[in-house]
Amino acid sequence: MTWWFDHHQSAFLSPEDAQHYSLHPSEKKLYDTTFKSCCYFISTVAKQKFGFTAPDLDDLVKWANIIDGAQYTDAKTAVELGAPAMKLTLVIEGSKGSDIVQQVIRWMQVMPLEEIVNRPEIQEIYKPLYERHLRNLDTIKERARQEGPVVTFDLTGYEVEGYNKFIPYYLFPSSVYTVSVTPSSFRTKISVGSNPWTPEEPKHNLATICERYGGGGHARVGAISLEREHSRKRGALRRRSLRN
Repeated sequence: MTWWFDHHQSAFLSPEDAQHYSLHPSEKKLYDTTFKSCCYFISTVAKQKFGFTAPDLDDLVKWANIIDGAQYTDAKTAVELGAPAMKLTLVIEGSKGSDIVQQVIRWMQVMPLEEIVNRPEIQEIYKPLYERHLRNLDTIKERARQEGPVVTFDLTGYEVEGYNKFIPYYLFPSSVYTVSVTPSSFRTKISVGSNPWTPEEPKHNLATICERYGGGGHARVGAISLEREHSRKRGALRRRSLRN
């Protein structure tokens, strides 16, 4: 490994990994949880340490930082997908295989985001994904319930392996936390998040909660993966953890 950047609280998979990082400092191994995205982290280090800037990539870096750090102006921006970067995020997250993702990365080096999104091959992928996004919005609206500051929903039985994580806050703007269960053919994922726009500052570190069960993430968002049969039991436990 030539360079290593990470900004997640749960960057180290074991205490031994964390100790190795501490005992073997290197100018090419960089860890800083104050950054919202690795993209902006790398851009900042490149500028401050090497004097390197790439103005043609400024818009890409800006949006990478907004998307990875959930720094949208409001839930509407995050859910209604008006900006080219948001449309492209849907394509990247919903694509099967890496071929189109690798192509998008190559285009990002020479094209603005709007031009990439408007390419016919991207539109061909985007349109059905957007229709699925709208169906997911309806499904979560039907399934989700708010109890106190927490919104919960279980998507077991629905063909939803991934969804826009800001939909709950779009539907329940007064919520502080979200706990959701999404099954797939090989695992059950429990996602835990906090509302970026809540007037009440979240008091729980979600990465720390998820680490208790083998997961991790950031202070404001985290997840764990479980064998499918344990999902309901662990989902109830996660809700109790947040309430306490």
